[in-house]
Amino acid sequence: MAFSLIRLLVLDLIMAAIIPISLCQSEAPSPAADSCNSIFLSYAYTSGAKIPPNLNSDATEQPYRFESTLTVLNNGLEELKSWRVFVGFQHNEYLVSASGAVLANGTSLPATVGGGVVFAGYPSTDLKTAIETAGDTTQMEVQVQFVGTQFGVGSPNVPMPTNVSLVNDGFVCPKPTMQGTSQMQVCCTKDPNYKSNITSDDEFLPRQNGDLTIMYDVTRTYESSYWAKVTISIHNPLGRLDNWQLSWDWMKGEFINSMKGAYPDIVDTTDCIFGEQGQYYQDLDFSNVLNCERRPTIIDLPPTKANDTTLGLIPFCCRNGTILPPSMDPSKSTSAFQMNVYKMPPDLNRSELSPPQNWNISGTLNPDYQCGSPVRVSPSEFPDTSGLPSYSTAVASWQVVCNITQPKGASPKCCVSFSAYYNESVVPCKTCACGCPSTPSQTCSTTAAAILLPSEALLVPFENRTALTKAWAELKHLTIPNPMPCGDNCGVSINWHLYTDYTRGWTARITIFNWGETSYADWFAAVEMDKAAPGFEKMYSFNATALDGVNNTIFMQGIEGLNYLVAETDAANPKKDPRVPGKQQSVISFTKKLTPGINVASGAGFPNKVYFNGEECSLPSVLPTSSSYKKSPAMTISVLLLIVVLMLMQQ
Repeated sequence: MAFSLIRLLVLDLIMAAIIPISLCQSEAPSPAADSCNSIFLSYAYTSGAKIPPNLNSDATEQPYRFESTLTVLNNGLEELKSWRVFVGFQHNEYLVSASGAVLANGTSLPATVGGGVVFAGYPSTDLKTAIETAGDTTQMEVQVQFVGTQFGVGSPNVPMPTNVSLVNDGFVCPKPTMQGTSQMQVCCTKDPNYKSNITSDDEFLPRQNGDLTIMYDVTRTYESSYWAKVTISIHNPLGRLDNWQLSWDWMKGEFINSMKGAYPDIVDTTDCIFGEQGQYYQDLDFSNVLNCERRPTIIDLPPTKANDTTLGLIPFCCRNGTILPPSMDPSKSTSAFQMNVYKMPPDLNRSELSPPQNWNISGTLNPDYQCGSPVRVSPSEFPDTSGLPSYSTAVASWQVVCNITQPKGASPKCCVSFSAYYNESVVPCKTCACGCPSTPSQTCSTTAAAILLPSEALLVPFENRTALTKAWAELKHLTIPNPMPCGDNCGVSINWHLYTDYTRGWTARITIFNWGETSYADWFAAVEMDKAAPGFEKMYSFNATALDGVNNTIFMQGIEGLNYLVAETDAANPKKDPRVPGKQQSVISFTKKLTPGINVASGAGFPNKVYFNGEECSLPSVLPTSSSYKKSPAMTISVLLLIVVLMLMQQ
């Protein structure tokens, strides 16, 4: 008995000695981190559990909670500014939270991240070196704690990502190595072939190029508030915004007290009055506060407010949210506004400044922009408002870079039809070119190919084309699907008609139709033509130029008096006649001198890409053919078509 008691005591002492050692070892730096003299990355899966619903019939769809940790450690000789790391999630992960980081594409959490995503540091954006901090890991390292849901990977399997790598310019990362089954590590080093345009002495990162940039400049700062100037600039020659809407996430409880040059789309102070802001600022009159939403949406003001002493008098403001490309009008390629922002404890300090995160900007019929996270740059300079030959600098400046992207599953907003002098049929826009109806009727097929049309059908709305389409199919012995294909559902359509083709040159006619309820002021279009663009001569009713810096692209806009594309309107007799689209048309001419051997009819006379107001339009998948073509007298075709239409209407 005594021997057994002694044995138990000895075992307890051994375990008591072992447990603290193992705990200390788990908190100590990894040996791999010690051997890395640059940027060390680690991804460790820490825990997970099966969560409802229980899908025993389909294990691949079974959801599981997961928790993991991303570690970024700077063991190098230079400070790592604005760190960004890619994590290759591969199990349809739905990320709920990420402490110490935000999604670099501007998406707010929670969000789907399956397929991989880039994280940017927040609030710790920069990682200092051991040399300048005497080895203080709190300034050298950041640990991001992930919590989310993954699908299909249950115990004992571990839902690891495919890869982790540093995205910052000038670094290369080899394939990560696994440490057991739940941790991967990699040491990312300086790329010897990378030529940087900054030196280690620079305090800020250089400003980056992008299709669109947003500057967040703090111009005045106080203990509990500051004034910021937000400047939106388009740099892409085909970029544009109409009725822009700008949104972001406040990360530290900030709220907008007042604005000049723009306005929230909703004036709402509910979150302040019933939140911590109302408790702290008890003497503040919240009836004058503009917005307390965590994610506000800001809109531009109309031109009538440009000289308003309360809301306007800000350069580049008040244009109804229209920002034109610099290739069209450099003076209208920028929009700006100012706002007064109130802060919350513990950031009540003049120098405690932090920009909002997760920026997003959008327009009506415009390209989709994806915005990165704000990056601290050198303070912006502004001309002295008094007219003196001097400049004032911002207290602090951040740059947000946005680039045109095509979101997965997104549909175009405009479409193109093709026609030619050698074929009487028009190749129409694709079925559901701009998206299918959410609940298509039984008389509309979303999968059937669009049917060839007579040219006059382009002038009427899709819902009024049925009789013309069927009549044309009867005349041309075309198959009529049952049910008929759905329409293109596009607000704007463009017809490119190959007009003539002769020995020394050729011409085309472009017609732009507006089927929507919104008119477009200062519209523009562009066509990319790989083989024909060098031969471009001129347009007759539009202003057109070969676009500098964009290969083989012709940029066109309406001349004065024709730069307004009106919305669809009622016909003279609305009860009888279909609605009439807004329309602009011009002929464009080309010479063959600079494009010898060009075969216009075989496809070189049709554009590879077409843009309207920066949005890339859907193109037909086939071109008009000239095989077995014999032109019929125009009067005969019109009479036959009318007879067939009348016969179909009587059925």
